[in-house]
Amino acid sequence: MTTQNYRLVTVSAGVSDPSSTRLLADRATQRAVAILEDRGHTVTATTIDLRELLPELPQALSSQLMGPKFTRAIEALQAADGIIAAAPVYKAGASGLFSSFFQVLDNDLLIGKPVILAATAGTARHALVVDEEMRALFAYLRALPVPTGLFASTEDWTDKALGTRIDRAATELAILVESGFARKVRDDSWSRYQHTFGSAGGTELGIDLDSDMMRLATGGSLRDGRREPFDLTEG
Repeated sequence: MTTQNYRLVTVSAGVSDPSSTRLLADRATQRAVAILEDRGHTVTATTIDLRELLPELPQALSSQLMGPKFTRAIEALQAADGIIAAAPVYKAGASGLFSSFFQVLDNDLLIGKPVILAATAGTARHALVVDEEMRALFAYLRALPVPTGLFASTEDWTDKALGTRIDRAATELAILVESGFARKVRDDSWSRYQHTFGSAGGTELGIDLDSDMMRLATGGSLRDGRREPFDLTEG
């Protein structure tokens, strides 16, 4: 197997210090790094601590103008081969800081990128947030969450099962990173996605002249899938 240098980016929305959310994210990241290194690769790991972006968040939400820290975070995610995204849960939902950050991002930024989804809370009553809310958000962003979601409530930290789930999620992430799925999607299938104007750094401006809409716009018909001129004299 060819040695590769992979980039993992951890996004933590924990606001306390120390933070259980950051702890869970770091454990998942460390395990993924170890697995990839055991498989002969080198790994660069970067952490985005969302509480450091709080002063820039109102401007990003209201005007889409990104401050320097937001810009660096976006650049890190754009270059990432794999992502670990962790949020604290309040009132049966991921924190507003976590949700707001990902809602600000361009819809095309995370297409095909493998992601470990993780959440922490004081009670197991919030355990479904990872699969019911966070997974839906990343599906909208067209990212690729690994099958195993991570959730840790207060009692989980002393349970060996948490370590098993972390190992499973990290292994899934490592396999997807190695596959190069995100890169292959961007290289081979980028034009098949619906892009928002301006969201893909200019690459969304390519026009498929062979689409049904373009055939109609240029005066053609859809007969047998070929471009044919309209005959306005036909009865």
